[in-house]
Amino acid sequence: MLGILAFAVIVWMTEALDYAVSALVIGALMVGLLAISPVPGKEAADAVAMGTAALPYALSGFSNSAAVLVAAACFIAAAMTATRLDQRIALQVLSFVPARAKYVVMGAILVGFLLSFIVPSATARVACLMPIMLGFLTAFGADRRSKFAALVVITAAQTASVWNVGIKTAAAQNMVAIGFIERQFGQTITWGEWFIAGAPFSAAMTVALYFIMTRMLKPEMDHIEGGRDAVRQQLLALGQMTLNQWKLLAITLILLGFWATEGVLHSVDTTSSTIVAIALMLMPRIGVMSWKESQKGFPWGTVVLFAIGIAMGSALLKTQAAPWLAKLIVQNLGLANATAFAILMLLSLFLIVIHLGFASATGLASTMIPIIISVLQAVETPGINPIGMTMLLQFVVSFGFILPVNSPQGMLAYGTDTFDIKDYVRTGLMLTLAATVLLVIFALTYWPMMGYMTLPSAG
Repeated sequence: MLGILAFAVIVWMTEALDYAVSALVIGALMVGLLAISPVPGKEAADAVAMGTAALPYALSGFSNSAAVLVAAACFIAAAMTATRLDQRIALQVLSFVPARAKYVVMGAILVGFLLSFIVPSATARVACLMPIMLGFLTAFGADRRSKFAALVVITAAQTASVWNVGIKTAAAQNMVAIGFIERQFGQTITWGEWFIAGAPFSAAMTVALYFIMTRMLKPEMDHIEGGRDAVRQQLLALGQMTLNQWKLLAITLILLGFWATEGVLHSVDTTSSTIVAIALMLMPRIGVMSWKESQKGFPWGTVVLFAIGIAMGSALLKTQAAPWLAKLIVQNLGLANATAFAILMLLSLFLIVIHLGFASATGLASTMIPIIISVLQAVETPGINPIGMTMLLQFVVSFGFILPVNSPQGMLAYGTDTFDIKDYVRTGLMLTLAATVLLVIFALTYWPMMGYMTLPSAG
């Protein structure tokens, strides 16, 4: 399993194989290599090859509730695209924004924030926003390679990354962490609990994002002639709200209500409520799209990657490969008796640096979260909260601010050809610095107070 982990890291960092293909190869390696390995836990004298018993190790991710939730999230994104509800929400919000550069940036941030609640895919959110933003630039008469264009496009992409932290259902990589937490600890983190922990951080990062972007990429113009008229013309082109849009909006808002009140007003988990919502969306007459419509551009490769990533992480834990590696890390880095703050900071810096080599936060979470869980279980720090600490470190997995290739949304933004990579890198470095400073502040104040780092009884 350590060999397979090394292979996965190399393939995902170099992108030598398509992500979906790499997932299938990793699954095949797990089946083949574990089949000729001894059954875990057996004494050497009694060791027998696993044989076909290795198959569940490779396929366990497909039965994980988090993998089901990711697939369901893809259906919601497909429904938004099919009905064009995401475009309507974005345009409706921006129609109220005054036609000045700084307000357009605020509008882009606000749209990204609102879509994070109802479109559970950062890639889908940014894919929706990019054509709208390019349409604005054309309508405003702004040069495609202007500072204003770079400001609006980069801000829209980075907003998606910022709110991937605060909203559990905003990104697939969060589901990876939830899947491992459920498998290893037999507990979950509700949508509301995640929001209480992460939303204040994302809100503070949003303020930092606005000031960093508007200071470092000062637009050439301030007032934009005919800006609001251009937005309204695009809204008129969409026509009146359709019945399907109203139905999808109602289903999505009800679903959001179920997510937010899980564990407070009811015990229906996020995955179960989402499956019911998807069934309603696909039902004849009641629904908003047919099965064929839902399959247009459906990212099955993402679902396969996610499921295999979960399976690989689970196998690393089951075969004791991750705990073995974690012991080495704990011993060599002197983490055995370190404080919760020191452990959080050290592992966070490690994740920020290694993310530079990953183009997928899902891949990063799949390889690193099982090891992080094992490290947290191996340390001897009194009262450390391994579930809470895993969640906080998962927040850091979303810090893909520096390079466009560190996230699909960054690549979508770069594909618009509105900015040079150096603009993305220098603003991304400042965003990463701001995120690190906020990480320190929250790790010293809010998160310990809420009991996410150490259990309340341990102080």
